[in-house]
Amino acid sequence: MRIGIVCPYSFDVPGGVQNHVMDLAEALIGLGHEVSVLAPADEDSPLPPYVVPAGRALPLPYNGSVARIAFGPVSTARVRRWIIRGEFDVLHVHEPLTLSLSLLAVLSARGPVVATFHTAMTRSRALAAAQGVLQIVLERITARIAVSALARKVQVEHMDGGAVEIPNGVAVAKFSHAQPLPGWPGECPPGRDGAIGFLGRFTEARKGFPILRDAFVELARQRPGLRLLVAGPGDADDLFGRFPADLRDRVTFLGLVSEEDKARMLRSVHLYVAPNTGGESFGMILTEALAAGTTVVASDLDAFRRVLDGGRAGRLFPTGDPAALRTTLADLLDDPGARAALTACGDQVVATFDWPVVARRVLEVYAAAIEATDGRVMDTEWVGLD
Repeated sequence: MRIGIVCPYSFDVPGGVQNHVMDLAEALIGLGHEVSVLAPADEDSPLPPYVVPAGRALPLPYNGSVARIAFGPVSTARVRRWIIRGEFDVLHVHEPLTLSLSLLAVLSARGPVVATFHTAMTRSRALAAAQGVLQIVLERITARIAVSALARKVQVEHMDGGAVEIPNGVAVAKFSHAQPLPGWPGECPPGRDGAIGFLGRFTEARKGFPILRDAFVELARQRPGLRLLVAGPGDADDLFGRFPADLRDRVTFLGLVSEEDKARMLRSVHLYVAPNTGGESFGMILTEALAAGTTVVASDLDAFRRVLDGGRAGRLFPTGDPAALRTTLADLLDDPGARAALTACGDQVVATFDWPVVARRVLEVYAAAIEATDGRVMDTEWVGLD
């Protein structure tokens, strides 16, 4: 099968959707299919061979963060040329309601279109200003995929249609076989030591880092060997300035990490903490931590609860409560048996998220979309081509 996949966000900046698209493409290629990915990126960016760069992206506030997207006449022409040359059996776009390449691809498509919705947003000013165009986009989509029950609920209640729920995948072997960073995680004797991890934008309110910081500061006063490992974008001085001076040597900041080093980071801690306060439709980092064999502690968000099988595969704590998080961390640091039980359940849960398993479910949606269109070509006016 010839498959065209469109990512709306720049490959020059790492992100969950970008990683999803790359992992899906590689899983499909591994299953014997021919895949081309179109994404915003500079022409000279180091990219996998299956990725076609669509030019530099621009920053746009989106879902409480900043997405880097591509839009406009030049992007439109590039999308259309890529579609013509690709002669795809199916076009798979991600986040088609974002003002970027995916939306342009849907409007330019001439065959079956599958769309994956990652977020659970119901509206934004940008969406409200383009309702007419968005309705056309939705009508041109043959089949929809939602990565979570919450994202699917938005489709049913706000987008006039249903969606097949297929979760984000995770390359289990990549995480389970990763080597810990030098000197981590070390022993974890009750009452003294242990390593806690956090990955994300520590400056972004909804990621909940201040909740983890408060819990860690109180806990570190009682446990002289407790350490915190942080990875993600941000300034090191800004991070260390958030901690009392006498505890800063217990905090290690890796900054932005590669996918390989992310796997190593997750293998380097006893507990991975996701203290997010909201805005999450799935929880990709949770599945990655589970794949690494790390015990997960997470806010009791609906999306996280679903990934962690209601708390069987990871410990949940009341969202936004640093005291409850501190107690949860202390309990697990002192109880290796409880950590082992959670990890064992996590191994079972994460097997269902392994990319070959997820990719086969996506292929079923492709086949249904192709059958639904029965080889028909949509009436599309091709303009703006060089």
